[in-house]
Amino acid sequence: MAVTDLIAEIPLVDHHVHGALRAPLDLATFESVITESDRPAAPGVSSFDSPVGFALLRFCAPLLDLQGDVSGVEYVTRRLEIGPDEVNRRLLRASGIATYLIDSGFSTEGLLDLDEMAATGGAQTREVVRLEAVAERLLAEETSPRAFADALASDLEAAVAHGAVGTKSILAYRAGFDVDTARPDRDALRTALETQLARTTRVDEPVLLAHLLWAGIDAGVPLQIHCGFGDSDLTLHRANPSLLTPFLRASESAGTPVVLLHCYPYHREAAYLAQMLPHVYFDVGEALNYAGAHSRQVVAESFALAPFGKQLFSSDAWGPAELHLLGATLWRRAMARVLGEWVECGDWSEAQASRVVQMVAGENARRLYQL
Repeated sequence: MAVTDLIAEIPLVDHHVHGALRAPLDLATFESVITESDRPAAPGVSSFDSPVGFALLRFCAPLLDLQGDVSGVEYVTRRLEIGPDEVNRRLLRASGIATYLIDSGFSTEGLLDLDEMAATGGAQTREVVRLEAVAERLLAEETSPRAFADALASDLEAAVAHGAVGTKSILAYRAGFDVDTARPDRDALRTALETQLARTTRVDEPVLLAHLLWAGIDAGVPLQIHCGFGDSDLTLHRANPSLLTPFLRASESAGTPVVLLHCYPYHREAAYLAQMLPHVYFDVGEALNYAGAHSRQVVAESFALAPFGKQLFSSDAWGPAELHLLGATLWRRAMARVLGEWVECGDWSEAQASRVVQMVAGENARRLYQL
């Protein structure tokens, strides 16, 4: 099979993703959920006039029986006519994603849950546990600072026993990576918890966040860490994964894999870390949706340094099923163009390119998460 045919047909493992929205979306709401910004758009500016907007119309509109150059208004009108259930079914199934590893800890109200994603998308689903969400639930339950560490470890152990395949940290959002990530002792953790509880149960104390990283390491399943581009409450330069180097070195002996998620524009740094440290892996997931036609460049750069067994596919889609479809479609198109050119010019053989496609599309994730 030619590598381009393999890329078009191969089932994908989306190793970090969220559920699709189940409610109908009007124009203003739809435009707000296809951008990572939480601010209103500037006057006269539309989210459809962006890389992700153009890609969405080009590749999603035909699946809703429209031409790929329709307006955003026409697209959303058709979406409302069909209804969210059918839109989700068409787009999720067209993605070719066979397995979703779903982060169950972010704004899940209104999203399809694991069982609904499986039924709607015709796929398998497994859970990734968000560490901050577990900690915030424990704090809301008035778990005492003295009992917190044991309760957290117990909850994570139970989640893994019930099938969770990974944990996830949002340290990048809550504090940035330029904080002390050394494992805190009990006294330091207790002080941080007391300070946290005196202010809010929204976890943002750096010592507590560092403890969550190590709780993820101790859970023994892959620890995912969001890096780089993300929501507007993130300060981008503080989300450079190279700032995690002390933590990554310190955690190496534990043997728990650490997966650097998305990483753009620091995917080169992530690739370096994946080459240097045996337990570090990475993807460029979320960036592909928002880069649109430029996703080819991001994919090409992701192959510049790291071992191919260290790279994974993800969409990081949250909300509209269009983002689940685009994550897969833009990855396939970028892979076909980049690897196809390398085969054509003789840098890679067809067999080598096919092997790498199989690794990144799913084999690496199945091995890493023991699926």
